[in-house]
Order: sequence, then C-alpha cells, then structure tokens
Amino acid sequence: MASASYHISNLLEKMTSSDKDFRFMATNDLMTELQKDSIKLDDDSERKVVRMILKLLEDKNGEVQNLAVKCLGPLVSKVKEYQVETIVDTLCTNMLSDKEQLRDISSIGLKTVIGELPPASSGSALAASVCKKITGRLTSAIAKQEDVSVQLEALDIMADMLCRQGGLLVNFHPSILSCLLPQLTSPRLAVRKRTIMALGHLVMSCGNLVFIDLIEHLLTELGRNDNMSTTRTYIQCTAAISRQAGHRIGETDRGTIIPLVVKFCNVDDDELREYCIQAFESFVRRCPKEVYPHVPTIISICLRYLTYDPNYNFDDEDEDDNSLNFLSFCPGSDDEYSDDDDMSWKVRRAAAKCLDAVVSTRHEMLPEFYRSVSPALVCRFKEREENVKADVFHAYLSLLKQTRPAQSWLADPDAMEQGETPLTMLQSQVPMIVKALHKQLKEKSVKTRQCCFNMLTELVNVLPGALTQHIPVLIPGIIFSLNDKSSSSNLKIDALACLHVIMVTHPAHAFHAHVPALVPPVVACVGDPFYKITSEALLVTQQLVKVGLEPGSDSFDPSPYINDLFTCTIKRLKAADIDQEVKERAISCMGQIICNLGDRLPNELAGTLLIFLERLKNEITRLTTVKALTLIAGSPLKIDLRPVLPDAVPILASFLRKNQRALKLCTLAALDILSAVTPVMVDTVLAELSPLISESDMHVSQMALSFLSTLAVTHPSSLGQLSGGNILQQLIALVRSPLLQGGALAAMLDFYQALVATETPGLGYMDLLRMLTGPVYSQSAALPHKQAYCSIAKCVAALTRACPTEGPAVDVKNSRSTDSIRLLALLSLGEVGHHVDLSGQPELKTVILDAFSSSSEEVKSAASYALGSIAVGNLPEYLPFVLQEISSSKRQYLLLHSLKEIISSASVSGLKPYVESVWSLLLKHCECQEEGTRNVVAECLGKLTLIDPETLLPRLKGYLLSGSSYARSSVVTAVKFTISDQPQPIDPLLKNCIGDFLKTLEDPDLNVRRVALVTFNSAAHNKPSLIRDLLDSVLPQLYNETKVRKELIREVEMGPFKHTVDDGLDLRKAAFECMYTLLDSCLDRLDIFTFLNHVEDGLKDHYDIKMLTFLMLARLSSLCPSAVLQRLDRLVEPLRATCTTKVKANSVKQEFEKQDELKRSAMRAVVALLTIPEAEKSPLMSEFQSQISSNQELAAIFDSIQRDSSSANMESMDTS
Repeated sequence: MASASYHISNLLEKMTSSDKDFRFMATNDLMTELQKDSIKLDDDSERKVVRMILKLLEDKNGEVQNLAVKCLGPLVSKVKEYQVETIVDTLCTNMLSDKEQLRDISSIGLKTVIGELPPASSGSALAASVCKKITGRLTSAIAKQEDVSVQLEALDIMADMLCRQGGLLVNFHPSILSCLLPQLTSPRLAVRKRTIMALGHLVMSCGNLVFIDLIEHLLTELGRNDNMSTTRTYIQCTAAISRQAGHRIGETDRGTIIPLVVKFCNVDDDELREYCIQAFESFVRRCPKEVYPHVPTIISICLRYLTYDPNYNFDDEDEDDNSLNFLSFCPGSDDEYSDDDDMSWKVRRAAAKCLDAVVSTRHEMLPEFYRSVSPALVCRFKEREENVKADVFHAYLSLLKQTRPAQSWLADPDAMEQGETPLTMLQSQVPMIVKALHKQLKEKSVKTRQCCFNMLTELVNVLPGALTQHIPVLIPGIIFSLNDKSSSSNLKIDALACLHVIMVTHPAHAFHAHVPALVPPVVACVGDPFYKITSEALLVTQQLVKVGLEPGSDSFDPSPYINDLFTCTIKRLKAADIDQEVKERAISCMGQIICNLGDRLPNELAGTLLIFLERLKNEITRLTTVKALTLIAGSPLKIDLRPVLPDAVPILASFLRKNQRALKLCTLAALDILSAVTPVMVDTVLAELSPLISESDMHVSQMALSFLSTLAVTHPSSLGQLSGGNILQQLIALVRSPLLQGGALAAMLDFYQALVATETPGLGYMDLLRMLTGPVYSQSAALPHKQAYCSIAKCVAALTRACPTEGPAVDVKNSRSTDSIRLLALLSLGEVGHHVDLSGQPELKTVILDAFSSSSEEVKSAASYALGSIAVGNLPEYLPFVLQEISSSKRQYLLLHSLKEIISSASVSGLKPYVESVWSLLLKHCECQEEGTRNVVAECLGKLTLIDPETLLPRLKGYLLSGSSYARSSVVTAVKFTISDQPQPIDPLLKNCIGDFLKTLEDPDLNVRRVALVTFNSAAHNKPSLIRDLLDSVLPQLYNETKVRKELIREVEMGPFKHTVDDGLDLRKAAFECMYTLLDSCLDRLDIFTFLNHVEDGLKDHYDIKMLTFLMLARLSSLCPSAVLQRLDRLVEPLRATCTTKVKANSVKQEFEKQDELKRSAMRAVVALLTIPEAEKSPLMSEFQSQISSNQELAAIFDSIQRDSSSANMESMDTS
C-alpha cells in the first residue's frame, strides 16, 4: 500500500517536469498503475492524482493531453464519489472555455467519464449523481446559442448520456426536452442533426407525459409548415423518434402522423421527399399496427418514386445499350436540373429501402407483392446510380427470402390453396428476372455483379430447378466474372458459390453442353493463390465431375477434360502447406473424380490412393478421407481398393475407439460398403465393435448392426466367433433397453434374420431364441420395462419368419408360467401372427380370451394386442370372431383395442368388405359413459374413415347433430385421427367440411368444446392448410375460451379444508396450446396485437397456463419483436409479480418446487424479451432488471439462464 502511494507520488512529481517527454512517460506509467485491479489510493493520493490529471488536460503538448484524457476512464472507477464530481465539474467548466483545444479535450473527457459509469440497470448512486450534475450544465450550454461548436459538443455529450444513462435522468427529462426543442429551428443544420439524435435517445427512456409533449409539438409545427427547411427537420425528427421508440408512437398518436407525412410527399422538394419516405420506412418497421391501414398508400408512393429520375429518359421500346438518353435542355430555358445537383437518386434510394422494409415485415401480402412490387423492382435493375441499384437488389432479395418455403404451409404439397401461390407467381416471373440480370452480369461494376450472383443464389434456393431453361443465357455471364482480370476476390468467390448452388439444384443434362466452356475458368480458379477462391472452385469442380461427367452418360464424352480436372486437383491434394478447408475439399473432390472417372485414370490411381492413405493417418484430414473412401467404394465403376486395404482397414478399425462421433459413424458406413476385405481384416474390426453397441448412442448402434448384417452375407464364417464373445451380450442388453426403437430396432431385426440364415454352429434358431428369452424364463426378476418385452417379441418373430419350419414354442397355457412369461409369449404370438397365418392353431382363440381375465393389466393389454395382430394375418378367420365377441362379451375395452390394432395395421383391400359391420358396431359404443372406451372408439372411427372417406366422412358429419354430448365428442375426436402430416386422399374432402366439425367450439358441453380445441390443435400442427382459411371465424371462439369463467369455479370440502376446483382449466389450457401452435404454422394470419391481449391475460392465470404463456412470450420475442416491444410495459408487470411472489412458509414441498419452476420460466421469458433491441431502454424493464440484480436468488437464476441461452446459440451456429 505504502509503496504504491510512494510510486504514485514519484510519478506526480515527474508530471510537473518542464520536459514534455518526462510528463508523457509519467502519465503513461500512471495509466498502467490505474489499470491494475489491486491498486488502492488513500484520500490524499486521490486528491493529488485528480488535480494533476485535470491540470494535464490543459498541457501545451497534445500527446500528453490525449494520455491524460485516457487516464480518466480507469480513474473514475478507482476514486471516491466526491472526486468524480470534482472531475465532472472541472470538465464542464472547461467545455465553456474560449480555447478551442481545451473545449475539445474536455468534451472527450466527459464522454470517457460517461462511458465508464456503471449502467443504469445496476442502480449505482455514483452514476445518478454524476449524470444529474452534468445535465444541468449541459442544458444551459445548449440553450446559449453564442458558440456553435460548444453547442455541438454539448448536444453530442447529452445524446451519449441519454443513450447510456437515460433512465436515471427521469426528473430532468422535461427540462432537457424544453432546451432541445428550440434547437430544431437552429440556423445551423449540424445543430439540428445532433438535436434529433439526442431526442431519439431521450424518447427511449422518458415518461409518457414528456413523450406526448414532444409528439404534440412536432404535429403542431408540421401543421403550421412555416418554411420548407424546418419542415424537413421535423419530418426527420419524427422518423428518428419512430426508429428509436416506434412502439410508443402507436400509443400516443391516434393515426394523424402518417397522413401528414403522406401529404408532404406531394410537395415538389427532393430532400423533403427523401425524408418523408425514410419516415415511412421507420413507421413500417417500428409501428406495425398503426401503419397497417396505410401500407397500400406507402407502397404506391414508393413505386412512384422508385422510377423518379427527371434527368434521364429510358426508352422502353429500345432495348439496346444506348437506351439512356440525357434530356437535352433548350438553351435559354431555365436550366432547373444539372447532373451535379441532381438529388433524385436519394429519393429513389429511400423508396427502394422503404419497399425492402414493407416486404420484410408483411408476410401476409406476398401475393400482392408479386403482382405489383416484384415487376417494378425487376424493371429497376437497370438503375444508373450504383448505390440505388444495390438497394433495389437488396429489396428483391428480401422478397425472395420471405418467399422461401421456410413456412411449412408454403411448400406444403397438400396446401390446397386455390389460385396462385407466391411460388407459382415467382415461377412465372423467372424469364423476366433472368432477362434483366443477363444485362447486369456484363456490367463493369463489381458491386452490381455481386448483387446479381446473390440474387441468383437466393432464387434457386427458393425455387430449385427454376433456371433449367435459362442456363445457356447465364453461364457466359458467370464465366465473364471468373475470367475478368479486374474482378475482386470476393466477386470470384460469389460467382463460384452461385455456380455451385445452380449446379446442385438443377438436372445434370442442363450442363452437358456447357462443360467445355466451364472447365478452363474453374481449373484456373483452383490454381488461384487465394485459398478461399481455391476452396470454392474445388466445390464447383466436384459438382462438375458429378453432373457433367457421370459414369455411363452416353450423350456426352468427358475424356478431353479429365486430365485438366485431375491435374489441378492432385496438385492441391499433394500440397501439405495449405489451408485446412482447401485440404478437405481437395480430398472430397478427388474422391468424386475417382468415383466417376477412376476407370479412365489407370496410371494415376495407385499413387492417388496412397495419398489418401497418408491423409487417413492425419488427425485433421481423416474424417474427410473416410467419406471420400466411402464414395469411391460405392462407385458403380468397381474401383479396386485392394492395394491400400491391408493398411487402411486397421486404421479404420482404430477410429472406432476414438471419441469423435462423426468419425465413428462415417467409419462404420465405410466398412459397411468395403466389399474386398479379408477375414483377417474383419477380425480386427470385430474386436473394436462391442463397445459401440449400447443404448447410449442409438445411431452408432444402428450403423454397427447394419455392418454386422452385411458381414453375415459377405463373410458368414467370421461370425462364428460371436457365439461366446462380447458382441452378442451387448446385443442382448440392447434388446432389453427401453430406448430401442425406429431405425435401430429395424437394424436389429435385420441382423437376427441375417445371422440365423448363416446357420453358424452355436447360433441357430433355438440358440438365439434361448439367448433372447432366457432371462424371462429364468424367473429371477421381471424385466424393468415393458418396451423390452415388445423388442424381444419382435426379435422372436423375426427369427421365426426367417425359419418358418421351426414352430414358435408358446407358453401361454402352461399354468406354471409367470406373468412375465405369459406377457412375452402373447406379444411374440402377436408379432408372429402379424406376418404368418396362425389359424392352424385351434386353441389360440380360447388361450387369448383366457388371458383377458388375467390379474395383470400388462398381460391383458398384451392379449388384446396379440388378438388384433393375429387377426391381421388372417382377417376372414379372426375379424368376425372379434366383432362377435365385442357384441356379446363384457370385456369390450380390451376387444376394442384389438379392433384398433386390426384397423391400424391391416391392408385397405382386406378391410373393405368388413367396413359396414365394423362401423355399425362402433357406433353402438360411441355413447359409452367410460371416456377411455370412447377414445378407442373415436380412434377406430377416424382410421376407418380413411379407408373410404367419400362415404364415411359425410356420415361422421351427420352425427354432429346427435343429442348425446358423448356421441358428439367421439365424432370430433375421430376427425383428429383422420389428420396426419402426410398428404392423403381425404384431405380435399376434409378441408371442405372441417369447418362444420369446428362449429362444435360453440357446443354447450364443456367436454365437446375441449375435444374440438384438441382437434383444431392437431390440424394446425399437422396440416395448417386445412384451417388457415377458417381462422377469421375460429379465432374469436378460441380467444373466448381463454377467459376465466367464474361460474365454473366451485368449492369442494375435503374434511376440515376447503379446496377450489376450476372446471374450465382444461378448456383454457387446450385453448392456449392451440395459440402456441398457431404461432408456428399460421403466424401471418394472426392479428398479433389481439393475440398479445390474451397472452397478457394468461400471464396472470393458473400455474399450467402461466408456463405456456411464458413459452409463447419467448417465441413471440423472436418472431415479432416490434409488436412485443409496443406492449412491453404491460407484459413486464405480470412477470415481475410471478418472480416476486413468496410461497407461504408452511406450504408443502411441491408448492416450493412449483414456484421455483415458475420463476425459472418467467426468467427465460425475461431473457428472451431482453434480446429485443431497445427492450432494456423501457423504464419499467430497466427497473425490473435492477430489482433482479439486487435480489441474490433472482440474479443467480437470471445468470444461469443467460449462460444457457448463449451456449445454446453457439451450438446452433456450430452445426458441424
């Protein structure tokens, strides 16, 4: 401590030296000291240091002054509050000094100090007192209009402070506003500009009254319209406020601003027009609701001024390059335009940017954009001013991005949208776009050509294959940029990337004619010294080989090009001192060349394969090399890989031990396809295989199993060693895993069938059966999970199908059998019966019906599954039996499950004859009291309707009029089972009548309304096109169900306690779930503000509904941030209430856990809201933030969620 202050006093002494170098070095050393965290200054040292630094700000030497200013930053955080006030006082006084240099340095100093203050949300007292001190001095400096430069600096600092610490100055906002408003009429334009900036920052944090004052002032002045110059300034100011706080304009302005601005657009003043259109752009982006009625007007204004070029005349008939004619003015006419003071390009640029904003924010108007905006933009690709042209291209790119079928319903093959969809309209405009671009591709301007390539790339991403007819027109333009000596590297990279995308998305034959022209420029690019160009060119080369030089393409002879392509690629493949990306792409490209043309390179093949072997040993390139070898091994040319296999296979086997998942998967795929391996090599691989077969990674297990199945065919002898080995134990363990399903289960079944077919000793039918079923029969313990029994049963059935001569050993009758043996036996019977007709077993029916009376629920459900599955194997024998049993028996629930299994799995043609009898039987049961039975009946009805929709759907519709609410709910649930996410023949019929089923949303019965919502949710999720056109009528009913109904809440007495029960809760939950689904599938059809009203109510509802609405808020923050921002203050309050609620001390543990989960969910919503730019500038939000940071528990939750979300973002970016 003492040594530090001694050292500092030494430095202070040197700072008074007359030698400027001494002063400079001493200040530099002080800066270093101040930046150390460990430094502590006593009061005396603080005072001396502050005084000395302030003195050095007036030093004669500029460099010393600069260093002194930099010292202020670290100094502010190291000294006590009253010293900071001294610094600020001195700086403010110096700002008003007569010396220009001192003024400049002091204003930089003030900015440094403001930048170092802790942010407003931290609630620091220091920041508040400093800002208040500065504000008073600044407002007086701004109001005195004597010296413009002082005024400019003061405005600059004021803007900076309002931006960083606006929330702390709430009491000063009225005085700040009254000192800023007069500056808008200042004679100096620079002062006006900075005033506008300061006002922009003020409106982010000011209270409502100040905001209303400001807007009213602007409207009054605009209404007066005294002179053109101030009107321009007021329009600019309006645009700036809308940009920074558009969400607030909506609440204060009642629709008067936009018509006013529209009126000024017609005034003949280019600058004013530019500002008006810029204002429109900010309204469109920031006040979506208020601007909605004016969008058509804004579009027509933009389209008018997009072509506004009074100095030039485009001859439309004349399509040659001389079509631009400068308007010749008669001598003597008052020459109102000369090319130098032509400002019209700024108006055009503003119009293009405004159209860009409209297109980006109004998804629902896409068809309209393709009718009016798209042709107008394409016509303006010929724009003569380069900056404007770039903006026109950018607006068109935005239009294409909106059309990208990311919205599932746009690309929906079943989207039964009548008439023109945006995609078909775009398709019809492709010739016009290509014609316009064709000219631009030969332009000298690099920027223009880059825009063209971006356009083409986006176009083929939206409409793959759209350019097939136009490739002959476009290829010369691309080659021109690749050969052009003046092209920049970026242009070449864009041209190559564009060419690559076009080749990937179009049919191969379209390029055959162009290979001769494409090969030389692409080969030249592969040899380019800049690695990014090389890397893109290698991708194109690989694609060229793939499309242009396919093996067996008769119409086209690739021989002249093989040598060039091979030579340029091998050169890059051999180079060791080259960029990683280039190495990898050279390997992939060479793999493609050998795969497609290996037979024409007999002399080079051996050498190239040896290079691959080297690359396989290198950790950095091994993954790419494994992929290339897989490609070569799968080539139809049957490339001989035997020379390298003895070395390669052991290396590949060693990769299976590595911790890199992608490497394991690719290696297994490679081994699976390498047919020329010898038994010795197989053994090295098998030794590594057993750890890969485990439930911890199902995909790796699946690949390992498929490799084993391949071995069973190619090297059956090698599987002999499995019988005692680890691999089989791992397999049996995997069969018992509850996670085994889908692809891995299918691979397991294939493997068992392949294995039993090899007839390896010790691995025959009975041996494998014993291994599979052994643990169940040993009666030591039941398997932990029912899924395991199903998997074993499937494997038993697969073995039985492979060896039909060996009958399955069935132990259902045996009275000594335990429940688990019965369970396995019944499931196995079902699986076998599904594929094999078991009607030859006379006792089967009685055995299964006996199992229906078992004491174990699992055995009962297995018996019902078995009966259904066996019936699928022989419908005429078993289906009538099941129907008869349902009519006569008491065990309807189980038998109906059997019937459901039959309807789900049997073939349509097999079921057709029985549809009528099954239908009438089901209808008898659809009014059953038992909800479980009704649900099974509904599922059967739904799946049966799919068999003959023309007849059965109208019948279903008829039962909507039934007097029984049970029947109505069964019918509506049945509709849910007719909707799937795949296209189906029933879809057009369903689309016509789903509206009738959804009318049950008005049903008097609660349960019917609930199932109607569940059906609606299923349609919105799986096939939005069914309900998109009905939303106008359905949404009011949906929103109606989100309200809490007092009449449905009742009190129940439980002993001494009273408990409230809300019968409407399930209904509300279903309604909010529908709302959540609509965000994903039908966002463009929702009025977001009405939607937000109901989300807001949900935030104050029951626990389950709060959890749903928190999720919705997070989703809305990313989907439509500007609308959420407009409602932010109303959304923050319920979030704050949730986070600050305390659970009663004597509550049960679950209550504490629930509250904890609610807090975490609410915090997730807060973190999502804070990702919206400007959200934290809201006074309520920043107050809530400081409340979170001051509460230890909330701060901990907040930090952990922020960490999680940032790491999730990183992962989503790193998709490799």
